[in-house]
Amino acid sequence: MSRRPITEDDLHAYVDEALEPERRAEVASYLADHVDVAERVAAFAAQREQLRDALASIADEPLPAALSLSRIIESRKRRPSRAWAAIAALLLLGLGGLGGWTMRSLLPDGSSGLSALAQEAAYSYGVYAPDRVRPVEIRASDSAELTQWVSNRLKQPVKVPDLAVSGYRLMGGRLIATSHGPAAMFMYDDDHGNRLVVLTRPMSDPDQATPMLPQSTGGVAGFAWADRGMGYTLVGQLPADTLKPIANEIRKQAGPI
Repeated sequence: MSRRPITEDDLHAYVDEALEPERRAEVASYLADHVDVAERVAAFAAQREQLRDALASIADEPLPAALSLSRIIESRKRRPSRAWAAIAALLLLGLGGLGGWTMRSLLPDGSSGLSALAQEAAYSYGVYAPDRVRPVEIRASDSAELTQWVSNRLKQPVKVPDLAVSGYRLMGGRLIATSHGPAAMFMYDDDHGNRLVVLTRPMSDPDQATPMLPQSTGGVAGFAWADRGMGYTLVGQLPADTLKPIANEIRKQAGPI
């Protein structure tokens, strides 16, 4: 058996039953030794089944003629913008055979791409911030290792923001799998039990530089922006006027390396 570390990508692929048998056995062995991670994975698997059950009634329905691939291709030649809408609908109809994390990769990104980034951060916050056992993969005491790890995986030099001036200390971080590739997640807390999540990853070409915008997903609020090809978002369960100066501090620190 290999000695490769078990990553978030492996856990998501395990839930979606997309691993090779040998790697699946390694992940199963890892989960047997890490009860907290196993509980998260079990929750993901349950969500996957719930999604499949919810969409089972339409999963086997024939595809409408208007959404046939040949018609979409022909329509795209004439009306590109409407063709993309048809393709999106086709993808959504295919969700009955998918679930869990795969569904998230099909969700719309919004006009600027920042909404997708903020949504990824909100998902990460919802999964890891409540975890009192292992919210981060690498702790703050190994911040040099964390910085090197995420920089290598993102193929970009990454700075870990220091939020001490805002009253928050670094807890640590981990890599997160997103539909746009890996992202670096850093978690912070204060003396009152409040936790914040900072998520960063490379952005697509149209989003190389985008002003900071407020974002909100469920009960999680925050701000997102892009600069020099990297996207950043800060989220937490705090008022926007409390989060904004912290986001500005991150922007200031995330300058050229």
